[in-house]
Amino acid sequence: MNAFHHTLLGHSPALQAVIRTAHLLAPTDVTVLILGESGTGKELMAHALHRESRRASGPFVAINCAALPEALAESLLFGHRRGAFTGAVADEAGHIRASQGGTLFLDEIAELPLALQGKLLRFLESGECQVVGSSTLTHCDTRIIAATNRNLPEHIKSGHFRADLYYRLNVVPLEIPPLRSRVSDLPLLVQHLTTQLARQHGVTAPRYAPATLAQLQRYPWPGNVRELRNLCERMVVLCAGRTIEPGHLPIEFSAKHPSPTPGSVFDLPAGGIVLDDLEADIIRQALAQTRGNRSHAARLLGLSRDTLLYRIKKYALVGA
Repeated sequence: MNAFHHTLLGHSPALQAVIRTAHLLAPTDVTVLILGESGTGKELMAHALHRESRRASGPFVAINCAALPEALAESLLFGHRRGAFTGAVADEAGHIRASQGGTLFLDEIAELPLALQGKLLRFLESGECQVVGSSTLTHCDTRIIAATNRNLPEHIKSGHFRADLYYRLNVVPLEIPPLRSRVSDLPLLVQHLTTQLARQHGVTAPRYAPATLAQLQRYPWPGNVRELRNLCERMVVLCAGRTIEPGHLPIEFSAKHPSPTPGSVFDLPAGGIVLDDLEADIIRQALAQTRGNRSHAARLLGLSRDTLLYRIKKYALVGA
């Protein structure tokens, strides 16, 4: 089992399409931009890309750009010389040079100070790193993986993100689907997280009644897998060794939510169907949900982009 399937659990078409793309990217040094809502597992994806790369024996350095103090951000990222500024009592390598031969993961890249984005762009284009307080450039062999839950094109329009940096980062985007788009993976995730957390806390893992799992699959999961992990930990601590019934769940899980049609995903009408018409309609729905973004629609359908384009042409989906 490779790092992707060990780390990012699930068999849903939406997730597997992303994993297939990531598997192709891992051995290369191409810059990757990981997109997705908070809690979907963007850092896990970055770790898996690193472990499946030729840089696996090198360092993996993860930085939260939102936590970088603006006054020190350049120094923390690129390093500084002793005496470069008040308080610089010793030379510091900086995160980029600290990840030499490995991978630097820039989480929440949309929060990187605007003044620093130009220097990062220069590094991405040339591999050159200028330490604060030094007039010389040094070359650093570091792969950059960035991630965000923000809409970067909107940040560009508002003047908070450089368009040239966006296009340099967005060489190959990987968009991790939210949990609500892959609820078929939920029983597997619940089992894995419950077993892992029970071992961590030294207790007997609880079991989930089928009705409880069905109720969890109806929940929209705004916090994604991170929210699911928190729930599993709560149940491990409070219900160790017991069977978890729907009544054991927190109150927010008892509210009525749209059902993702548990069981069979499609009920065949007694009169039958025209399969081509059904496929064309599903493609239209995917394109409508993604506002015409064909790459995103292909991932929702578990198809390659080329396959989706072929079927759009096949069914003459005008305007698609």
